[in-house]
Amino acid sequence: MNVAAEILADHPNCSVSEPCDGLSISLARHIHYELCRDEHDKHELFNALALSVKEQMLENWRQTRLKDNQYPEKQIAYLSLEFLMGRALGNALLSLDMTEEAEKILTEYSTNLEDMEQVEHDAGLGNGGLGRLAACFLDSCASLDLPVTGYGIRYQYGMFVQKIIDGYQVERPDRWLRNGNPWEVRISNHSVSVPFYGHTETHVNKPGNRHHVWVNTQNVLAIPYDMPIPGFKNKRINTLRLWKAEANDEFDLSEFNEGDYTEAVATKNLAEQITMVLYPNDASVNGKELRLKQQYFLSSASLQDLLARYVRKFGKDFSQFSTYNVMQLNDTHPSIAVPELMRLLLDQYGLGWDEAWKITTQCMAYTNHTLLPEALERWSVPMMKNMLPRIVEIILEINARFLEVVAHKWPEDIQKLTEMSIIEEGGEQHIRMAYLAIVASFSVNGVAGLHTQLLKEGLFNNFYQLWPNKFNNKTNGVTPRRWLAFCNPKLASLISRQLGDKWINDLSLLTGLNAFINDKAFVKDWAQIKYENKQVLTKFVKQQCGVEFDPKMMFDVQVKRIHEYKRQLLNILHVIHLYRRILNGDTQNIAPRCVLIGGKAAPGYAMAKQIIKLANNVAHMINSDPNVTPYLRMAFLPNYNVSAMEKICPGTDLSEQISTAGKEASGTGNMKFMMNGALTIGTLDGANIEMLEEVGKENFFLFGLDASQVSQTRINYNPQQIIEQSKALSGVMNMLKSGHFNLEEPGIFDHIINSIVDPHDQWMTAADFDSYCLTQDLVAKTYLDQDSWQQMSIKNTAASGRFSSDNTIAGYRDEIWMKK
Repeated sequence: MNVAAEILADHPNCSVSEPCDGLSISLARHIHYELCRDEHDKHELFNALALSVKEQMLENWRQTRLKDNQYPEKQIAYLSLEFLMGRALGNALLSLDMTEEAEKILTEYSTNLEDMEQVEHDAGLGNGGLGRLAACFLDSCASLDLPVTGYGIRYQYGMFVQKIIDGYQVERPDRWLRNGNPWEVRISNHSVSVPFYGHTETHVNKPGNRHHVWVNTQNVLAIPYDMPIPGFKNKRINTLRLWKAEANDEFDLSEFNEGDYTEAVATKNLAEQITMVLYPNDASVNGKELRLKQQYFLSSASLQDLLARYVRKFGKDFSQFSTYNVMQLNDTHPSIAVPELMRLLLDQYGLGWDEAWKITTQCMAYTNHTLLPEALERWSVPMMKNMLPRIVEIILEINARFLEVVAHKWPEDIQKLTEMSIIEEGGEQHIRMAYLAIVASFSVNGVAGLHTQLLKEGLFNNFYQLWPNKFNNKTNGVTPRRWLAFCNPKLASLISRQLGDKWINDLSLLTGLNAFINDKAFVKDWAQIKYENKQVLTKFVKQQCGVEFDPKMMFDVQVKRIHEYKRQLLNILHVIHLYRRILNGDTQNIAPRCVLIGGKAAPGYAMAKQIIKLANNVAHMINSDPNVTPYLRMAFLPNYNVSAMEKICPGTDLSEQISTAGKEASGTGNMKFMMNGALTIGTLDGANIEMLEEVGKENFFLFGLDASQVSQTRINYNPQQIIEQSKALSGVMNMLKSGHFNLEEPGIFDHIINSIVDPHDQWMTAADFDSYCLTQDLVAKTYLDQDSWQQMSIKNTAASGRFSSDNTIAGYRDEIWMKK
């Protein structure tokens, strides 16, 4: 008799149709009745375990939905194109307080929890900080017992799996659903239909009211798949609802029978393309159209779902809708929800314009995540008019009425009307989606103090002048459950021994660690845990990159989306500077360091891909020289994701947050590193400013120009002169120009070299180089004094409470969502 059968033999009343309580029995039942055989592989065992853990949540999940559907309080819908959830098993067990139980049970099956966690694929639902922030927010909402539903897209292939071949990024499909997703539940009876194309007709009824009808549309079914989001030990199970696109008809049977197999399934294939891949390359017209389809598909399906739920409770009296509903738009992507809500209220539920607009503007809230104008959504009017004709009509009406408001505020100011219009003129018209979101939202928030200030002073200054009370700041945060309690259990255990475990839900309690900074035994334990975490990271880097790191060396890490403003290039230039010093025998005061860089470049972002190639080529030259490796090693980590960060974060000594000042909205990787005791080298940008305020400048390695200095320097920026005046930078540039890192591929880095010397380089790489190198020298000097370094590490963790996403969500709750 196998293990599962033995367990069930002791519980004869449990069957596939009559489950019993308890994780052990549930696991045995899934193995015995669903696998129907004595042997099973690790994937089958993981699925059985995940289903069993989900089963432990089902009753609380049901009770949560029943309670929320009664609308005892305001319901929050969090709309986001990304939810970078990572793996779910370990986090679920932590939240349900079942980790130890699961570990014990799995020993009976001759395996362990760590092995089971490795089987699970990261959910391919996001890419970078925006998606991980959304995941942290969902965790905090559930843990704070808030009625929040996440709405996203169930991408079949995620973004892509990043392979590195000959130093180049190569994209492969992310088949994260290949073995199914045991956490999801398909809710077919909540499917909705999303219209595209066609045209609109206007009818006038007897009282003289106009009624618009969108006809001859191509409809796509939106099928919801729900995933549970457990709160931390509080029995609330919120929902992440992900929409999958399917055709109304799977295929044309008559065409299939006539032998035209391709055409028979064409409609099905076109529909499913919408939810195939996260962020399709928009370099082509087809790519742009697909992105717009994704954004409308998400917004329409989610709003139809929200309205249907409201109508089930209140009927078609929408007078209380904004009292009980808020829609938080996570960045500009879902801003098309504004005209879609208007369409649904006007065309489907028969409300008048004024009533519909009042409802819309009282329940929409917009979070901006970027200071880069090019990152804000702008859609061609002709393209949108072809795909979404009714939506364009509504946007034009919104804009016309809004411009009247502008004209009343600034009479005869044509420039203001042009600058603030939702419709951008000049050549082909475009719709400024961020402006649309601002006009319709009762709240507009930035995600760090500097970011919000720059939005008000620069990017959205006109709107701030018009509606100053709309704008507010909510500095981002990360969940301490996943990013300390789960990913760094040894450190979490050490903290809990000193402070108790209430810090997991109240990170401000970590300030209590300051009392142990001079406790030699505690500091020794702290350092030992860091060393053990570095050993784990060393093994991971060897497996993934083939590079042998040494845990006795400083681990210097920059992992994030590859983008010029994040300045991975500046990091690489410093690595080359260290490499040159070592080659020249200048090793005095060099702290041996291992440099780890990781992140994905967007498929169409040529410069970002070149930076990845440069990083890999520089790493090759460093790691292949035995005279260099005692002092310096380097690796580029392929396919950086949440699960990788869970290993990287605990083992990092130095976190690189080196964006050009005024370009990073917030940054959340910096918070995860800080929480785990890493020290930060960074500019006065994004959340770095608030981190420095919390931990003190003596525990933060600050360098470079601030945002105002960047603006001033840009006026007469002369990078060539800076290079000539800097011995270090001129040496680095000469090594790059000589082809030292591309001997077999001449000229491949010319574009990078030219970008550094370009006086129009908006990232100001040359301007900050010398300051960066000097500060890195201070980092090395500090690291060589390990007692001082470990004390600074403890202080960083102790000061990280402000950056818990619980704190951020409490701000959303009190000042946006539940504000009276």
